[in-house]
Amino acid sequence: MKPLSTLDICIIVAFLASVVVIGAWAAKRASKSAEDFFLSGRSMPWWLLGVSMVACTFSCDTPNLVTDIVRTQGVAGNWAWWAFLLTGMLTVFVYAKLWRRSELATDLGFYEIRYAGAPARALRGFRAVYLGLVFNVVIMGTVSLAAIKIGAAIFGLSPVATLAIALAAVGVYATLGGLTGSIWADFYQYAMAMVGAVAAAWFAVKMCGPDGTGTLAGLFKHPAVAGKMHLFPAMSGPDWKSTLMTIFILPVAVQWWATWYPGAEPGGGGYIAQRMLSAKDEKNAVGAVMLFNFLHYALRSWPWLVVALASLVVFPDISDLRAAFPDAAEQFVKHDMAYPAMISRLPSGWLGLVAASLIAAYMSTIATHLNWGSSYLVQDFYVRFINKKASPRNQVLVGRICMLLLLLGCAGMALVLQNAKGGFDLILQVGAGTGLIYILRWFWHRLNAWSEISAMVISFLVACFFQWGAGPCGLTGWLESGWRAEWLNLSAWKLVLGVLVTTVGWLAVTFLTPPEPKAILDAFDAKIKADLRVLPRGVLCMALGCLAVWSCLFGCGYLIYGAGGMANGGLYGAGLLAVSAVSTAILMRLVRN
Repeated sequence: MKPLSTLDICIIVAFLASVVVIGAWAAKRASKSAEDFFLSGRSMPWWLLGVSMVACTFSCDTPNLVTDIVRTQGVAGNWAWWAFLLTGMLTVFVYAKLWRRSELATDLGFYEIRYAGAPARALRGFRAVYLGLVFNVVIMGTVSLAAIKIGAAIFGLSPVATLAIALAAVGVYATLGGLTGSIWADFYQYAMAMVGAVAAAWFAVKMCGPDGTGTLAGLFKHPAVAGKMHLFPAMSGPDWKSTLMTIFILPVAVQWWATWYPGAEPGGGGYIAQRMLSAKDEKNAVGAVMLFNFLHYALRSWPWLVVALASLVVFPDISDLRAAFPDAAEQFVKHDMAYPAMISRLPSGWLGLVAASLIAAYMSTIATHLNWGSSYLVQDFYVRFINKKASPRNQVLVGRICMLLLLLGCAGMALVLQNAKGGFDLILQVGAGTGLIYILRWFWHRLNAWSEISAMVISFLVACFFQWGAGPCGLTGWLESGWRAEWLNLSAWKLVLGVLVTTVGWLAVTFLTPPEPKAILDAFDAKIKADLRVLPRGVLCMALGCLAVWSCLFGCGYLIYGAGGMANGGLYGAGLLAVSAVSTAILMRLVRN
């Protein structure tokens, strides 16, 4: 491990101090009321919200996850999250304006304007604790696991020491500044995170040659890298059917609409909905989610991908990582540690800057999840069921206490997990089969509170069964045998079966239970004005948006490949960027109309 220089330490300390200043600046406004603390007074512009959304998803665990995927499945393996662009664009052109029109304090308030009676109240209260506390702790634990690996690779810290420092730092400004502090800090942190990511990619390529003289051409010709560069699964080799189905077809055809994942919720939700609700108006809500999707998918991927490919040259296997970091706990030395391992080899000054950018990515994500989770616990549980007359100052105080409790839970979860991909798969499995409800509930009146309750319960039980019961009952062996393994790997089969069982279950419950009262549905329609007639245009805009973003993503990729010597790479890249520009122009014309 390379020791930090005085310059590196100064850069990191200056960054941490500047973030605390932002939190202190926002503290006065955040303390006025719960709406100011959790929704920034509903006054945020689209550009600031869009950058805040992408800063939250730009977490320090995301480059680790991307590196894990590239090292084990190649670049094409990233379709596991690229496919979520479909639900992102659907949110832009169908659901963003509906969320802002609802004027809710949190997205969980939806349950009591769409459903009636005790089931709606129970659903809201349970989801507040389940998502705001339990699920949120799992997500933050996954993010903090990445912080542990960064702390070990760059700073030589133990897991406990890393968590103590990182969580204390983010806790200060998150509890002080509320959502306003988080959003302005996100803007600042995203800029630093992007600079750091590009710098890391530049130096990663240099590491792949003798004496720091590596080039893109040398990197892409390396035997360990050449087979990992495909943007789509290669239709060759003994396992090509399983690879194609698992990596590409399943995410694009099923995963994006059938699963619930933070930041990519079908129909919008979570901290994405929180930011839409904090927008000035419907137009700013739509613009924010549109900007988020362009930044998230098209502009952010390639610096990480380049570092991941370079790590295959510098650290070909896990044994090389363990040899480089002998003092790190073996539990944490997995493929996803290759990203911080590459960062640890940067020159002085740049190491401090990139380390600060990773800290920025970590802090923006944790701060967002703290504010989002505490908003559920305060607005949808404490105020709704415990203290309905809580004063604004009392609500802010309880919110800050909830944030501190979430930080403690996050630390405990991080010490249990082992790698980023495992956490990603677990979250997908728990939400498998619930996504379609979140898309249909705005338009299909037959859905009721019991539909959502049953979907949540069934998906959780199915996930528990696959985690602990599938092996003993023989299902795991059955799925891995014969033609089943030829078409999908084990984790993909679990996802498919989870979606199937959960969807059949909640559909059966829907038709076996009575619909919601007509008065509730009429009041909901009058407030939201969800018109089925606009869906065709919304779906067309969604398709054009996906074409524009994916064309930009792959166009940038082919330009990079072309710079590394790929024949016609520059031509393909320019052509795809032209497609992106034309698609965007048509899209903007449709949106204006």
